[in-house]
Amino acid sequence: MYVCICNAISDHKIKEAVALGASTLTDLKDSLGVATCCGCCADLASSFLGDNPAANKTAITSSIVVEH
Repeated sequence: MYVCICNAISDHKIKEAVALGASTLTDLKDSLGVATCCGCCADLASSFLGDNPAANKTAITSSIVVEH
């Protein structure tokens, strides 16, 4: 099914981008171009982000500096 008619972006492409780590609408805009024309697809495109368990987790990172 086409989600973004303006840019011919299907639900399959959005699901693929989410599986590859897209976690925000901005990520989808940057990688696919979704919601960059008329914007009518923004809500539907965003609904696919909930399918990514990684998108719902907070990343915790740390850095250790070792000086010699």
